[in-house]
Amino acid sequence: MTGQLCWIPTFASKGKLTLHLRLDPFHPWTTYAAFPYLCVPDYPVPGGSKGWATSQRLLQAGWEIVPTAKIKVSFREDFEDNSLAA
Repeated sequence: MTGQLCWIPTFASKGKLTLHLRLDPFHPWTTYAAFPYLCVPDYPVPGGSKGWATSQRLLQAGWEIVPTAKIKVSFREDFEDNSLAA
């Protein structure tokens, strides 16, 4: 199984990035912890990135990394799209 991974800031994280995954490009991004069967334990490094060990494993398995900047653009476009207004 392959999918996509991206480092995305989570709400209330003050910009700290966390690994997010999706199994198909049309699925929403979900934090890596929601996929326990794909996760490996995080490295015991103070202040280390959450999901770094998992990202290394998934990249070795052929997963695609999506640049964070690309994701931020798509979020901004969603919020600026007037068709989404209620």
